[in-house]
This record gives sequence, structure tokens and C-alpha cells, in this order.
Amino acid sequence: MSNISSDLVLFNELVDVLINEEEQHPVADRIEADKLYDAIDLSLNATAMVDEELKTVLKDVLVSTPKTATRLFFNQLFGGRQGKAVLGDLLAVMLNNSMYTYKVAGPQVGIELEIIRQSCDMIGYGSQSNGTFPTGGSMSNYMALVMGRDAKDPDCRLNGMSKPMVIYTSKESHYSTAKNASFAGIGKNNIRFIPADSRGRMMPEKLEAQIIEDLSNGFVPTYVNATAGTTVLGAFDAIDEIADITEKYKIWLHVDGAYCGSVIFSDSFKHLVKGIERSDSFSYNAHKMLGTPLTCSIILVKDKKHLHNSFSNDADYLYQTDGDDFNLGKTSFQCGRRNDALKFWTLWKSVGTNGLKQIVDQQFELANVALDYIRSHSDYTLYSFDDSISICFNYKNIDPTTLCTALYEHQITVVGFGSFNDDTFVRLVTINANNKKQDILNFFKVLEEFVEKHPELVGATEAIQA
Repeated sequence: MSNISSDLVLFNELVDVLINEEEQHPVADRIEADKLYDAIDLSLNATAMVDEELKTVLKDVLVSTPKTATRLFFNQLFGGRQGKAVLGDLLAVMLNNSMYTYKVAGPQVGIELEIIRQSCDMIGYGSQSNGTFPTGGSMSNYMALVMGRDAKDPDCRLNGMSKPMVIYTSKESHYSTAKNASFAGIGKNNIRFIPADSRGRMMPEKLEAQIIEDLSNGFVPTYVNATAGTTVLGAFDAIDEIADITEKYKIWLHVDGAYCGSVIFSDSFKHLVKGIERSDSFSYNAHKMLGTPLTCSIILVKDKKHLHNSFSNDADYLYQTDGDDFNLGKTSFQCGRRNDALKFWTLWKSVGTNGLKQIVDQQFELANVALDYIRSHSDYTLYSFDDSISICFNYKNIDPTTLCTALYEHQITVVGFGSFNDDTFVRLVTINANNKKQDILNFFKVLEEFVEKHPELVGATEAIQA
């Protein structure tokens, strides 16, 4: 068996390899999926592998894995690396506490509770609020849906579904809502997808009209999912207007802020979630805008009784000391649960709330750099709007799916595409706060140079359009 001290020496050596590789080759050499097992030795064998051979294999894996922290990664709703958060994550791995009881997690429970308390205070939830750390944004939305379901039908936990419940979300919302409706026993066919306006925001008047229609048909409106940062356009639903409706009809309002809910830390942009204090639950992902390693998701609930009512269960073999407030398993979906709070706490503790504000503001500044560039160059067509860190555009009318795939296959940059209504476009996400203005301008430079060297891209687009 290996020695932890020597393994940590090896770890440091591999980290040096990774950081140097990121600097020298920001985009990993692409391995075709059907050639993966030939390119790298990923086999598991009966015999042990000596450390030098293992080191070689690990280096191969590191070098070949997509690099999400570099200046040329703009593909997903996460990117970059905040060093103090990485430190906290590494410490959490070494400590290896499970977060279900104070008995086994000790001060780590206090760390999680402090993040939840501060977050609730920031959005104005009040003294009865609470929260927990689910495994991701999809799980946050699922927990919110379950609480909304149970609030409408308290007997549901014991007897199962007894009412024809329907739920509401924007057509531009995250796909997890459809999965969650299935898991929660409500059913995908009982989702009402509300149209979005020209900027990708749920239309409150359409929401109310649908609720009225459902009531007249004997359905039970149960839950509304509003979005703070839609996946494609980064749009913010009008929470205040939606809350007027959910309060009127006594429906649970959840705000899915997985992507951009971290605007709560910014004085300049928290107006985008105006009315958040009127929601019943709110979630945000620190592993997105705040640069904390995956995963780090927080769901907050205005009234903590709903967490307990939906997720508590007695287990004498587990909850033996210290009371419910410090036994976090009483209000979480999971039993065994890794410590996702420490990495966020080490970041927040080290830079302060003002530092988190700067991280968020930097992303919008980078978005403005991209917007200014696109608007000042006639070869570009812009599809997105201000107050979003998703910059959606096309270049020289080249088919965006063809362009993004070619950029990826040639290891130029990693950027994705998206669609809204009848338009498809390149989606540049400026979520890496470590980037500077020159990194955004460099993205456009490498894109333009690549297209100039590959005129066949224009021809391919013309063929598709024909």
C-alpha cells in the first residue's frame, strides 16, 4: 500500500505538470472518442503498477483532459480556478468528513451553517430561514419541487399523490425541471412551459393566464420555477411580477439561480433578482459565477420547517447527539454527503464579501468587452443583451455548430453554441473571473484567424443554407 506523504509529493509534481500544460497548451489535444482506449492506458489490472509507471499514466490523463481553467475555455457555465477555494477543497478531501452529523463533522457543520445564514441574510429571508448544500443545481431544483409539492399536499409523503398537481416554468428554463417532475411523481405531462419574451424572460401575463385555465379545469397549481440566468441567453425572469401571481394563488415560488444567482453578492447587479425575498426558495451555485470547484450548490428556504417536513427521517443509529440544528442530515436529501461548504468558506473567508462582489462584477465587465467588440465589427451579428454574461453571436454568417465544432477539433478554443426561437448562435460565456480584457479580445482574434485559414467554413455554411 502507498504512503500518504509520498503520494502528496507525487500530487504536487502532477499539479506542476498540469499548470505548466495549461500555460503552454490552453486547449487539450482532442482524442476521438472511439480511439480513447488506444490512446491512453485506462485499463484496470489484477497486478499493481509501480509509482513511476503510474506517474506516466497520470500525466497522460492530465494532459489529455479538457482544461476548464484556461483563458481559452468558454464552453460551460463554469470556468477558471480560485486558488483559496481549491485549497479548501483539498483540505475537505484530506479530512473526509461526512456532513450528516455534528459528531462526525464538528466545526465543518458550523462552516456550512454560517454560509447559509449569511446567504439568507443577503436575500432578506429572515430569522426562520435555513438551507442546505445539495449535489448540484438540478438537485436544488428537485428539493424545491418536493417542498412545494409537500406544502400543497402535506399527506403526500405518507399516502402518495392525491391531487392533480401542475407546475410552471419558462420554456427557457433548465432541463432539470422536466426530470424532476417525473421523479417527484407529478409527471412530465403536468408541466406548463410558459412562453418567454424577446429577451428570453418568462412572461408573467402568460403564467397567470395558464394558472387560471388550470384552475378552471380542476388542476391544482403547485409550483412555479423562475430563473435567474437562463442557460442560453442568461436572462433573468421578473421575480417581483411573478411573486405577485404566486402569492395571489398561493403557489410555491422557487428561483433557480444556479447559473447567475450569485449576483446577490454584487451591488451593481443584484437588482436583476429584485423581489428574491418574496420567493419560498432560492438556489445558487458557487461553482459557477464564484469559481469554486465543482460541485458547490446552495438551496435556501424562507421557512425552515419545509426542509424538515420534506426531508427529515428518524435514524437512531445515526442521530445520537447534539440536536437537529447541528445534525445536517435531518434537512438534506442525502445521508452520506461530502463537505462542499469548506471550499466556498475558504474563498469567502479569504477575500471577504467585497472580494466575491469583485469576482461577479469582473464577469460582467468581460461581457461588456465582448459586447463592445461585436457591436463595433460588422462581420458579427449579436443575439444577446446587456446584463448577461452569455454573449451570443454569429460571425460572417458561418453556421455556428460547424464553427464551434471546428474550433474544438483543431484545438483552437472551446466554445459552445445555443438556440433561441429560430436562431442558433455561438455562446461565449465570460464566467472565468481570472480572465482579463485581453483574453476576451484574444478569443475573437484566434476565431477570426482560424476562419481566415479555413475558408471552407463559409462554403459549408452556404451548402447547409442551400
